[in-house]
Amino acid sequence: MNLKKRSKRLIEFSMSSMTDIVFLLLIFFMLTSTLVSPNALKLILPKSSGKTLAKQSISVSIDQDKQLYFNQDRIGFDELATRLGDLAATEGEEATVVLNAERSVPIEEVVKVMSIANKLKIKMILATDPE
Repeated sequence: MNLKKRSKRLIEFSMSSMTDIVFLLLIFFMLTSTLVSPNALKLILPKSSGKTLAKQSISVSIDQDKQLYFNQDRIGFDELATRLGDLAATEGEEATVVLNAERSVPIEEVVKVMSIANKLKIKMILATDPE
């Protein structure tokens, strides 16, 4: 009697399902990475060659002696927070402030003002000179 086994097992691995999973993971990570924003201040920075069409009602200025001016009034950092808080309460999400800082002002002073506005959810535009 000559008996042969007819059922041979073929051992193969199909990579098509693995590539589908890899592409799905790649798409997922690409989409989620664009939604994650770093801990940065949300600013509207105008280009120096164009003009901003935002309603300019409030202006905050910092001169070379690190003195703050709210419109034309000289104030301190403590008073700036209260005035910007009043502005946020009256205008809500439409509150926009233009920040004028002289070139010689250290960046720490500018960031202090921007962080106060960011905490109060006020949009801030950094004014620049045209080229």
